[in-house]
Amino acid sequence: MFRYRARAGVSTLALCSVLAFPSVTMAQTASQSLPAVTVDAPRTAAAKPATRKPVVRSTARSQARPASAIAPTAASLTSGITPSVARAILYQAPAGQTQTTVDRSRFDNRPSFSVADVLRDSPGISVKQGNGPRDIGISIRGSNARNGFGIRNVVIFEDGFPVTQPDGLSRSDLIDPRAYSAIDVIRGPSSALYGNYATGGALNFRTRPGGTIDGVEYGVDGGSFGYLNNYLAAGKKVGNFEGSLFVSDARGDGFIGNSWFNTQTVNFLGTLHVTPDDRFTVKFINNNLDTRLPLRLSLNQYHQNPFQAGCDMAGVTGCASVPLFNNGFNGTRTPVTAVQAGLGREDRRTIVGGRWEHDFDNTTTWRNQFVFDDRNINQPTGATSAIGDFPSYNYMSDVTKRGEILGVESTTYFGAFYNTLTASSDTRNVMPGGNAQLGLLQSNTWSDTTNYGVRAREELKLTPQLTAIAGIGWETTHLKGINSAYGYGNSPVPMPTITPTTAERQFQNTAPELALLYKLNPEWLFRARVATGYGTPQIGNLFVLSDGTNGNNTQLRTQKNIGYDLGFDWTPNNTLKFSATGFYEFFKDELVTQATQVGAPNASYTFNAPRSEHRGVELAADWQFQPGWRFTAAYTYLDEVYTQYTENIVNGAIFSFNRAGNKIPGISPNELTARLGYEQMWGPLAGLGAFVEVQWKDSFYMDNANLLKAPGYELVNLNVHYKSDLVSDYFKSLSMYVEVRNVFDRTYVASANNIANSVTAGGIQNPASVLANTTGSIYAGSPRAFIAGMKLAFK
Repeated sequence: MFRYRARAGVSTLALCSVLAFPSVTMAQTASQSLPAVTVDAPRTAAAKPATRKPVVRSTARSQARPASAIAPTAASLTSGITPSVARAILYQAPAGQTQTTVDRSRFDNRPSFSVADVLRDSPGISVKQGNGPRDIGISIRGSNARNGFGIRNVVIFEDGFPVTQPDGLSRSDLIDPRAYSAIDVIRGPSSALYGNYATGGALNFRTRPGGTIDGVEYGVDGGSFGYLNNYLAAGKKVGNFEGSLFVSDARGDGFIGNSWFNTQTVNFLGTLHVTPDDRFTVKFINNNLDTRLPLRLSLNQYHQNPFQAGCDMAGVTGCASVPLFNNGFNGTRTPVTAVQAGLGREDRRTIVGGRWEHDFDNTTTWRNQFVFDDRNINQPTGATSAIGDFPSYNYMSDVTKRGEILGVESTTYFGAFYNTLTASSDTRNVMPGGNAQLGLLQSNTWSDTTNYGVRAREELKLTPQLTAIAGIGWETTHLKGINSAYGYGNSPVPMPTITPTTAERQFQNTAPELALLYKLNPEWLFRARVATGYGTPQIGNLFVLSDGTNGNNTQLRTQKNIGYDLGFDWTPNNTLKFSATGFYEFFKDELVTQATQVGAPNASYTFNAPRSEHRGVELAADWQFQPGWRFTAAYTYLDEVYTQYTENIVNGAIFSFNRAGNKIPGISPNELTARLGYEQMWGPLAGLGAFVEVQWKDSFYMDNANLLKAPGYELVNLNVHYKSDLVSDYFKSLSMYVEVRNVFDRTYVASANNIANSVTAGGIQNPASVLANTTGSIYAGSPRAFIAGMKLAFK
């Protein structure tokens, strides 16, 4: 157990397009060997006809795999390339990028309900609760920390297929960690390779290959607050075909009032080697979600009633409420709680993708990939309900050539892509009466988002120790839409007054990237990188004004950042691995989304902060200090400030406040996850293990004026687990575990959205005591919970 490594993803041949993402285990420290896991298992070199051209090789050879295989380096993988290895390299994380892989062994023996349970093991990552049981906000280096739901500024893939739609939105509802073999975390601006919205980095979730499962596995988790998750994994490799299927059904009562949930997930991956030169891969994901949703609290309400107990009626201390139109369109409002209104979400997400890979020879591969992604939503989450269907289409094609330039080993990549999303969505008023009763239409938005562009990349092994990487991406984004706002008079039969607002914007962006890798010796690998990122506004941002009303906000600009990374990976022996990275990123026109006033037609609006700086340090350690014992840690320090930003606040008149030098809200300056574990390796108790885990998140500001802080927390988790191979004609193994989370029953903030500052009529900023009553911000985290689980593997 606990095979996690902090390794360096430094393969010089790791070239992929925005849709062909890493599928080979990579991590943050240096290593000397080929990885043991691939997603699209390549065929062996022996399958090639004798007439094939010989592969280009150097005189150096990769070293043999040690007993515990870890990731390849730029120096090792460019040596002795075979056809099968070359194809596998296409899916590895890009050379020169700061990255970590969270391996399945880190979460296979514990309850892993959402992505938050597994990504905390990577430095640079921060997670917070979104709007739903598995809607987790994922932030890389603070990139998405201020978003109230879903994921922005990070591009997400699954087995190389995009999970981020063309408008830049990703949601983690469809992610059940039980389906995956590993998660690759790419940190820092990455638009040269991954395009629009990759200002913070990228993630790739890799499902388990069928040959690894090699049979059927059934598992069940259950515990506190009515939680129950039944799941099944099946997989096989037969001849030229390898496939895996994962299904799960998770449900629970929730630990906060009005938060029960019911969600089902299906995930399939199959690869067929049609000829020695052609491979077809099919991907299918479907997730259905039905959940109730509580309202977010103010800081004072959180302290009074963090789990919203007894909030069946408005007016109870510590219970949030939302004002709803009595008639469903205007006039008098009645405040009701989430329980009274019946707030929740009923969503479906379906992704179907196909990929064709063709080898022209042993050094050249052409790939084509197409993905259909449909997000269907019905979300009465507050005073309004969002209803719509968002189908998108994504196509890419690229060529990768491995060879030599002037006697220097090289890999050349060139790709083109096109993706589009056209949708019509409604916003309807929610009425009192329960069961999310809908009133009249408030607004309709028709939108079209299209991205297309090209990208190129070159990697050169200048010397056996030094590798240089250069890349560039160019992209055009076209936004077009019409927002129709509906207003109603006071007549018994309301006739709407429709106010249309049109928007059409085109953005062109270029993102260069340079990196150097220097392998001093087998123990030390040094990394340096300068790269750029960009993210355009979403069409919905263009129609919301700062007071939350519908209007023209089309002056928004593309946010851009340039980041400098400097780090090293130290592996003195097979028992110790340590990695450190310092980064400094300069943002221009950073897109900031902030809450509007309570009762406004829209809950948030977006603006550009002219200048800001993000800097920090990321540390990862993995130390096997005694047989069976292992200590791992992931630490992130963030210091992120506005350097040019004047905020205007309206209260009768406009009052301006200079925010330069203020901390960016929503960013926790210190986060740490550390684990100490023991595995019994021999004797009658072999397979028995345990660990204690500590999670620390520092307090952080909730507002631009830096007046109010969300409290930090420290949590302790305890786990005992056991795995045994079974001697049977039908069964392979049995795994069991029990875990106590939040052992000391700490009450803590799992999510705190940014709140807007306010002023008095005389223009004086209201103090923290006033801001602490601002609702719409906080969800509490889980109190002490007991969860047990088992998994039985069949032959």
